[in-house]
Amino acid sequence: MINSILGAIGHFILGLLPLVGTALLFYVAWTFWVHYIQQNFISGITWVILEVVPPRDVLRSPKAMELFFTNALYHKSSKGGMEEYWQGAVWFWYSLEIVSIDGQVHFYVRCPSRLKSLIETQMYAQYPQAQVKEVEDYTLAVPEIKKGSDWNLWGAEFKLDRPEAFPIKTYVEFGLDDDPKEEYKIDPLSPVIEFFSSIGKGEQFWLQIVIRADHEKKFHTHGTWFGHHDWVTESQKDMEKISEPYTKVGQRKDTGGFSHEVRAPDWLKPVLEAMTLKTTKLGFETGIRLCYVAKREIFSQNRRRDSRLIFRQYAMPNSNQFVRFNGTQMDAYPWATALMSEKKVDTLRNRMLHEYRERAFFHVPMRHHIFSHQPYFLPWPISPLFFPNFSHHDTFILNTEELATIWHFPGQILKVPGLERVESKEASPPTNLPT
Repeated sequence: MINSILGAIGHFILGLLPLVGTALLFYVAWTFWVHYIQQNFISGITWVILEVVPPRDVLRSPKAMELFFTNALYHKSSKGGMEEYWQGAVWFWYSLEIVSIDGQVHFYVRCPSRLKSLIETQMYAQYPQAQVKEVEDYTLAVPEIKKGSDWNLWGAEFKLDRPEAFPIKTYVEFGLDDDPKEEYKIDPLSPVIEFFSSIGKGEQFWLQIVIRADHEKKFHTHGTWFGHHDWVTESQKDMEKISEPYTKVGQRKDTGGFSHEVRAPDWLKPVLEAMTLKTTKLGFETGIRLCYVAKREIFSQNRRRDSRLIFRQYAMPNSNQFVRFNGTQMDAYPWATALMSEKKVDTLRNRMLHEYRERAFFHVPMRHHIFSHQPYFLPWPISPLFFPNFSHHDTFILNTEELATIWHFPGQILKVPGLERVESKEASPPTNLPT
């Protein structure tokens, strides 16, 4: 009897194998197809780099930059099946950049060419005295990094230390939302600009903040096979989780249902309030990358070490902060650094250079998924035999307030010679001029 049951089970399993194999092959084929058509669509996008020269007098708070992000960069609409699965259409992404070349600091926005006019008009709407001009890609001046080349590079990415529900310290905490007098402003961006302008000839710092609208960032809904929810719902779940020890459940007398009363301690209330406020503003899926590039003979290890601290002013120990990872010195496996040959380290540097140049955080090449630290298709020590490891890119949600904190135009209180500004004010001619 038992043998017949086991035999029936065996035949059933063998009968399922063709179905499972077919489903697996279909999944793999579908994944490669979607990746192919998306990469084909992306290759047809024409990108432009716009340099924004700040006005001489920045009289507005970073709130103005929030409006720019909202009106110019947050695009959300539905895509049909033909667009998404046949044409490979993807949502556009943008790169907000602060760059120092030989100590001269520049602000850049990289965007698809079709959105150039919109970005220009919205920038002028908030900063009428600024100047927007199209420029060449500054990264093209740096060739491949290899033994004997003139250039050296160090790079790293940044991610949030805790879930995105916990906000970083924003310009509101620094009092910039009240538009204080210039001499009383404490601008969190000033240390970055000051540090970037301190480098000399032959050195460069590149900082990019790559963003797209938040609707592509999804979280799996527990208890379901394919259910997903957005970052706002995920933030609410995080708030419920940290307040659960202080939640009292009671029965309602009027309806017979249950009520939840949260009595958070005083030390937790500011965190819950900050988390709640974060979800009241539009969010962008974000990735941050930093590179220090210099001529090999003047490449400074101290510059590299100091640059890792440029986001320290945004840290709130009871909430969130930026942490560095994916450094070109083999952060993915720091204990294996000694085993890395110089040639493979150069491969990591060139990969960082290439991904910075491509502003790659979304829709990365398939080899990145296969050989990266996640999702563990080829783990260490197998994957470094084919391609040196980075961890998989870490993207997170920053709302417009947080983005405006780390990318805005500093006021006149920051007197850095290396920061170019529009010195002359433009005005319309008087209406009473003789014709």
